[in-house]
Amino acid sequence: MFDSRLRPLLAPALNRTAAVLDVPWVSPNRLTGANLVLGLASAGLAAAQLWAPALIAWLLCRLADGIDGPLARRRAAQATRAAQAVRVGQAPAPDGGRGGFWDIAADFIVYGATVVGVAVGATAAFGAPWLPFLLVLFAYYINGSVFLAFSSIAEKTGRTIDDGRSLSFLGGLAEGTETVIVHSLWLLLPFLSWQIALVWAFLVSVSATQRIITGYRRLG
Repeated sequence: MFDSRLRPLLAPALNRTAAVLDVPWVSPNRLTGANLVLGLASAGLAAAQLWAPALIAWLLCRLADGIDGPLARRRAAQATRAAQAVRVGQAPAPDGGRGGFWDIAADFIVYGATVVGVAVGATAAFGAPWLPFLLVLFAYYINGSVFLAFSSIAEKTGRTIDDGRSLSFLGGLAEGTETVIVHSLWLLLPFLSWQIALVWAFLVSVSATQRIITGYRRLG
């Protein structure tokens, strides 16, 4: 819901950070790998009820996820300028889309793992029920399946949504910004985690329904 508004506001800071990190030994795919490692670490720390370290790992994970895209676009622009300078035309993206695939795969692993990590920790520490977290995972499954299916079919039929990202993202009530906030709230207020999960499962389900309707109409 807030992604489209926040992305232009955050873009300058993320681009500046990407410029600082634009050194040979830092690559977009390595940042995505850091995102994955930090996300799994956050899940493990939450399962061990180390809530503050889990929150730090989660926020660093999301920071890495926010920078890998701008760095990839920066590298692609550099490759294009270099190719034009030697008169060979426009260069293709350096990884041919592999980075976008790696990024979404890492995100899905992180989202699922962190839900499970919080569920394990909250159950052990506060006797939280598992059902709300299972509902979140179910809602994530529907939401992710719908937007990936739309992106694939939109690519084949020429109905892509070009917002600078590798995939065609359909907007909805629950997007990346809301996910960062909710997962952070779980770690800040673990004693309320299952109640937050119940509300979050409902919101993600509403978002999935929105995407089903919007995607069906756009592909009509």
